[in-house]
Amino acid sequence: MTSKDCGNHDDDNRKKLYRNIFLSAAAFVVAALLTILVVWLILRPTKPHFILQDATVFAFNLSGPSLLTATFQITLSSRNPNGRIGVYYDRLDVYAAYHSQQITLPTRLPPSYQGHKDITVWSPFVYGASVPVAPYLATSLGQDELTGTVLIHVRVDGRVRWKVGTFISGSYHLFVNCPAYINFGAKHNGISAVGSGIKYQLLLDCNVDV
Repeated sequence: MTSKDCGNHDDDNRKKLYRNIFLSAAAFVVAALLTILVVWLILRPTKPHFILQDATVFAFNLSGPSLLTATFQITLSSRNPNGRIGVYYDRLDVYAAYHSQQITLPTRLPPSYQGHKDITVWSPFVYGASVPVAPYLATSLGQDELTGTVLIHVRVDGRVRWKVGTFISGSYHLFVNCPAYINFGAKHNGISAVGSGIKYQLLLDCNVDV
């Protein structure tokens, strides 16, 4: 056997070794992914349960032709119903809406982790100053003033991740809608008049989409 043949034989052995290492690593990765998938399918994470506990109204005034100023402080709670799955709230923005239009700026909640069966409570302020609303919404709001009750939607828009053991999933979109009928009292010179700091106990279940 020549030195050239020996060199070719060494190259073949090296290629076989690399191939075996690659196949072993690939098999390990596939097995790990299958294990995670099986665990994921068995556990099947349940989406969090949100409740709008209360809302304190500091301002809700329609001025000019269609400019709305609104300031609320809300108490919002979330419960993780899963016994073996944790929830990472990476980004949550809270705002108020009237019909289809957002009427306050979004308020960012701090990132947090929610353990098994844990409950998290937030009490953010949401506000909007002289927010232009569509003319038809201003008309609708005027009609609501006649009844003294306005339907406000408190909404949460953000991203969540699931934690199963040491495995953390990718990011999922979370959307929460909490409809609340709030009594704003009687009309006053064509503008809905609200006393400062009126607190409404609500305890309303929210619709959650993940």
